[in-house]
Amino acid sequence: MIGTSVVRRNENFLEVIKSYYQLTKPRIIPLLLITTAASMWIASEGKVDPFLLLITLLGGTLAAASAQVMNCIYDRDIDYSMLRTRKRPIPAGKVQSLHALIFALILGILSFTLLAVFVNLLAAGLAMSGIVFYMLVYTHFLKRHTTQNIVIGGAAGAIPPLVGWAAVTGELSWIPWLLFTIIFLWTPPHFWSLALMIKDDYAQVEIPMLPVIAGEESTVKQIWIYTWLTVPFTLLLIYPFGSLGMVYGAIAVYLNFLFLSKAWQLKQAPTDKQLARSLFKYSILYMMLLCTAMVVDSLPITHHLIAALLPL
Repeated sequence: MIGTSVVRRNENFLEVIKSYYQLTKPRIIPLLLITTAASMWIASEGKVDPFLLLITLLGGTLAAASAQVMNCIYDRDIDYSMLRTRKRPIPAGKVQSLHALIFALILGILSFTLLAVFVNLLAAGLAMSGIVFYMLVYTHFLKRHTTQNIVIGGAAGAIPPLVGWAAVTGELSWIPWLLFTIIFLWTPPHFWSLALMIKDDYAQVEIPMLPVIAGEESTVKQIWIYTWLTVPFTLLLIYPFGSLGMVYGAIAVYLNFLFLSKAWQLKQAPTDKQLARSLFKYSILYMMLLCTAMVVDSLPITHHLIAALLPL
């Protein structure tokens, strides 16, 4: 039976709305959406249909929100045990687990319906696969049982570009799978830098995150390796695939240089939580700016400007 032992607290309507909103972990969702949008712009060669973009992003938002709410239900015991997360809606007694589950199911059904009706079944199915993978594979099987939880589980966060590409083209080619791979490889440096910051919290609830089991030095070595793996894959979009050009290339090279620099700094001081925090924050900015560069490079006006400035 799904429930919580925490006594439910009476709230006014606005507080109830706020609690359900918090269950969706809204700060995570924008990064998922920008990867979806970047994929759509590349797929449409910079000419995205506004209605298709809106519906796809809305469907993606609902799917991501559904997954996060389910995650809050599943991890309510962990959240209650950690001081950092004890004030979340379910452990704080603001939302009952059963009500949260109904909310999550409604979000998931709305997502699938929107995408299936107004986009296509492939995009809808991929969005649902993201929810299933995140909950079944990552949250249930991996998170509490292996240090490789975030490596394999990172596939869930890499699905949005597949959804975006499928929304535009109705199929999947090498390019969306390359975008998938970039995000898949970027996830360990992003998440392990956060894990370094809150290592003690994970240890308290016996979650086998890499810093807890293998230590800081081993973790930063893995961060360094995965950062290096990410870099060349971001450049494959230029050559040999030829999907993006010099505008994206210039920005990507600069962003990759900073990414490697911050990973190197952390490698020199594995226990420095400020450096871990710096890398974590930069990793978010890195992905947002990289995707923005993809959008800008794909725009027809960018191609016209490049042609005007660099005539053959």
